Amino acid sequence: MIRGFSLVELLATLTLAAVLAAIAYPGFATWLLDNRRNAAVATAMHAVHAARQFAAMRGESMQLCGATDAAQCSGGLNWSSGLLLVNELGTVHRSLPLARSVQELTVRSNRPAISFEPGTSFASPATLTICDRRGSGAARAVIVSRSGRPRVSDHDASNRELRC
Repeated sequence: MIRGFSLVELLATLTLAAVLAAIAYPGFATWLLDNRRNAAVATAMHAVHAARQFAAMRGESMQLCGATDAAQCSGGLNWSSGLLLVNELGTVHRSLPLARSVQELTVRSNRPAISFEPGTSFASPATLTICDRRGSGAARAVIVSRSGRPRVSDHDASNRELRC
């Protein structure tokens, strides 16, 4: 006896798989965007902690800035290409690229660089806003206090909604 599936059974199975995939896709897409945004937030938090630690351990002023390449600060407010940790002489200590595969992810700062002073624990207060294609509702901010400590929020430092 020959055993197998009929064309009708195969088409019914494929239809059921297509319906299940269509139902699961929006949830998966949101999960994927959340994870990409959270990875950028974690990179920004790591960069702030590293800058603060370098300033304390090396006894020299450090700056965290956005960069278009891994060699120098861009001087702009768009930090989407990556983050650099440089000393007062411009020597790069760390280059932290952001995920290149995420074209819709943007990282914006409210200042061209965040400065960390040695010995005083002083930092220039700043906010890094991380947005994706979902806009302000899904945005996150990394807020750096005057003491150099970062925190993550879905509002800015004045408790207003983030703008992308």
